[in-house]
Amino acid sequence: MKKNTKLISSGRKSQYTHGVVNPVVQRASTVVFDSVAELHEAVKGRGNRTLFYGRRGTQTHYALQDAIMELENAAGCALYPSGAAAISQSLLSFLKSGDHLLMVDTAYEPTRDLCDKILLGLGITTTYYDPMIGAGIKALIQPNTRVLFLESPGSITMEVQDVPSLVAVAKQYDLITMLDNTYGNGWHYKPLDHGVDISIQAATKYIVGHSDVMMGVAVANEALWPTLREHSYLLGQCTSADDAYLALRGLRTMPVRLAQHEKAALKVAHWLETHPLVDHVRHPALPSCPGHEHFIRDFTGSNGLFSFVMKQGNQKAINAFLDGLQHFKMGFSWGGYESLVTANKSMAALRTTTGWQDGPIIRLHIGLEDVEDLITDLQQALEIYESHC
Repeated sequence: MKKNTKLISSGRKSQYTHGVVNPVVQRASTVVFDSVAELHEAVKGRGNRTLFYGRRGTQTHYALQDAIMELENAAGCALYPSGAAAISQSLLSFLKSGDHLLMVDTAYEPTRDLCDKILLGLGITTTYYDPMIGAGIKALIQPNTRVLFLESPGSITMEVQDVPSLVAVAKQYDLITMLDNTYGNGWHYKPLDHGVDISIQAATKYIVGHSDVMMGVAVANEALWPTLREHSYLLGQCTSADDAYLALRGLRTMPVRLAQHEKAALKVAHWLETHPLVDHVRHPALPSCPGHEHFIRDFTGSNGLFSFVMKQGNQKAINAFLDGLQHFKMGFSWGGYESLVTANKSMAALRTTTGWQDGPIIRLHIGLEDVEDLITDLQQALEIYESHC
């Protein structure tokens, strides 16, 4: 079965759809039983998509879990109320007091805050490593290192990691590997196929695709799935059936949306490469992006998210640029149909190991608007930027 057909068909068993196209929205807290024997059967099957209690899920949740498992070639899928919850729960499922975590230095800011503000208080120490370290990660492994966490491409600065090299070292030392795969989304990149143990996504982004649902997902291989499943349940992680339905609906059109995001973003990125104010563009599909060689080796495509670095600038110029945009709105998410922008004068405060010596960095998410309108918008805003430098 071809990829597109598989995605359209996944999660649509008759037990979920009941004779219609889409799985039903089954809202439930309490599940009732007609006999003691029926209740005991539910208890035995509660970890394997048997109706037991609302927090364990309903047919709507099971349909989405099936679809995500097929998307990422995984043994199991857990659902969470946000991407940040999926990250924190995955880490908390496998780390305990006294353990050591290796965290990529370009991680999503809330992931860094989790390490520095919560895990540290639980007696779990973190070492941040250069995303481009590759097999050199071996030098940072301590006797109590338990988890190696990756995010590829990296948040904002877009470095693409050499995942096979990192995973090979991790396996030598029996480390659990986790990867924030929100950019790769399971369509363009499947971490478990590259030896990663747990793949995590903010489904809020490209799976949902319409900026109207908060959700996270984590999928695991067969060895780690039972632990991730049970720990997620014990810590009360769950999502609503309505949100699961919307995520399923978004999933059906994700390949089509991604293709348009990719096409438009590459056009904007190539245009920015020629702009005299731009030092370089950090789009994984372009040679100017660190780790580009890993991207073309491991990924099957890109999407609408990338950054570009200015040759010079100050906060006044950045503010004027942001205020001058018409079609790009300021917002901290991405993956929806709308174009978004964020900007940082420097990344130094968000880096521990790698530092930041370059100029201001601007991150764009290219939405589904006409790309010529977006380029015109950037052109006039960059003129404003220059006038304030």
